[in-house]
Amino acid sequence: MIDIGVRELVKSFDLEKKVLDGLTFQVDSGERVGLLGKNGAGKTTLFRILTGEIPYDSGEVIIPAARRVGLISQIPVYPEGYTVENVLNTAFARTKRLSEEMDALTEKMSAGDASEEVLRRYGDISARFEALGGYDTETAVNKVANGLSIGSAMRAQLFESLSGGEKTRVNLGRLILEDTDILLLDEPTNHLDLHATEWLEDYLSHFRGTVVTISHDRYFLDKTVTRIIEIADGRAEFYGGNYSFYAVEKERRFIEKMRRYEKEQAKIDQLTEAAEKMHLWAFMGNDKLHKRAFSMEKRIERMRTVDKPTRTRKMHEQFTSSEFVADEVVTLKKVAKGYGDRILFSNVDLAVEGGERIALIGDNGMGKTTLIRLLMGEEYPDEGRIKTGPSVRAAYLPQVIHFDVPERNLVDTMLYAKKNMSVQSARNRLAAFEFRGEDVFKSVRVLSGGEQSRLRLCMLMDEEVNFLILDEPTNHLDIASREWIEEAVEAFDGTLLFVSHDRYFINRFATRVWEIEGGTIHDYPMGFARYRAAKAEAEKNAVREVEKPREKKVTSARGNREQQSAKRQLTICEREIAKKEDEIARLEAEMELAACDAQRLNELFEEKTAAETELDALMERWEALALEAGE
Repeated sequence: MIDIGVRELVKSFDLEKKVLDGLTFQVDSGERVGLLGKNGAGKTTLFRILTGEIPYDSGEVIIPAARRVGLISQIPVYPEGYTVENVLNTAFARTKRLSEEMDALTEKMSAGDASEEVLRRYGDISARFEALGGYDTETAVNKVANGLSIGSAMRAQLFESLSGGEKTRVNLGRLILEDTDILLLDEPTNHLDLHATEWLEDYLSHFRGTVVTISHDRYFLDKTVTRIIEIADGRAEFYGGNYSFYAVEKERRFIEKMRRYEKEQAKIDQLTEAAEKMHLWAFMGNDKLHKRAFSMEKRIERMRTVDKPTRTRKMHEQFTSSEFVADEVVTLKKVAKGYGDRILFSNVDLAVEGGERIALIGDNGMGKTTLIRLLMGEEYPDEGRIKTGPSVRAAYLPQVIHFDVPERNLVDTMLYAKKNMSVQSARNRLAAFEFRGEDVFKSVRVLSGGEQSRLRLCMLMDEEVNFLILDEPTNHLDIASREWIEEAVEAFDGTLLFVSHDRYFINRFATRVWEIEGGTIHDYPMGFARYRAAKAEAEKNAVREVEKPREKKVTSARGNREQQSAKRQLTICEREIAKKEDEIARLEAEMELAACDAQRLNELFEEKTAAETELDALMERWEALALEAGE
């Protein structure tokens, strides 16, 4: 069954350029599709068309009337005074209407109306009410709120007082609770921490409906989608796999198309040379050769079937480093910080040495950005002190980009920031960051989030720094821009401290992890893959400690011979399950280490898929043996 059908879709916002130009694709029920394309390719425009928010110029869009569509980027306006709890509970509008009708019927029956019609209607409604989870809405809300880090304090807040990211998170929770048939997710991980992102991945793996997601989070795409649709020049290209498959296949297609183009060009050059010689010989007295030459030229025109493939132009600018002559960049001694009664962290003793690359992670609201502000001197600790090395020159890219005068155009913004820069130098710098032509005279205010990040980086990279602090540097950037900033960070030889929820970025750069949790900062002197493995092992040990008494009770049980045999087989099966889980954990760790090697990543992904299939079979066998053993 087709959930989304799009045929020859055309949409333009001005007469000159079509954002979508004959876009055609279909999405079947239950599919997980990743929608890719550079910023401005028309991905969000397509989502707004699918939800009916904006019209299209021509073409056809088909979504079955019975299918409910939910869009994460579209945040509804709620009545004044609505709290987050109220917003989450709007997901149960259908069950609320059924509950009201059940109450009305109950009153009728209490008044003595026991007619067959009333009893039948009450039975139908109560069955539907139960099927929709009407008796367990509170549990569902708690589960989703906990998964998306929507705490009790936040649930009591007014929805209108939340930040844009928090509103997005709450709206995502509401859509999940609505049990939507088709989920359209527009950059769903941009405002989620690692915990919430992994929870969402797990939720989508069990979601029965259809998912189409716009995302530049490569790990998220690998975990959640099975097909890629890339929008380029207003049309769709299809890739039957996850992001890792897409990256390898896209390169293969480029090489193949370039090979065909070069082969065609070589043949054209050969025929062109022959035609020119024939014309020359014809002028020397053999007029018949003109006709053959013209025929050959027509053949050449018919041969021009392959356009020269092009790659997206890459930015090559890098951070300008200054020499660092000291042992420690920053030292924190007994540092504590809080707001009112809430303590973010306390008794923190840490030291940053030159050349380190530190990932600062933790759930949203734990104090990551606050710690960065302390290091930058924008705020002061409640207790303790922070000492910065005398030769440290720091640069900071904040999560929320701010410009003093957003009404200025890009050139003037550069000139006011760099007093000794000429207009031509400013335009050259902007061109290096993909701001060309008339774009440089745009107001900063009209730039997208990704473009504002790029402009701020353009200004930062002109300064000599040896301590670079980045707060969510890849947010709002498309994959090409993420790869560019990764290359720039790779080439930077100073000290790096960054906050990121992009696991690909963390895995590539972190040599040390600071995790803010439980009012303190835990220091892990290791890369991200080893940190994840250490955390997983600690959690596994904690579970084993909790389950020890239960295991003792199982081994002391007695039963008939069949039960005893089943218990022995159960023990063997549990060992096999444990081995298979260890194997999957090892493969996941290797996948994180091989994040930059697409071929190896595909091999590991296939091994992991096979191991998970074997694990599913073992779990089914375990359930059957457990029943036989009477457990």
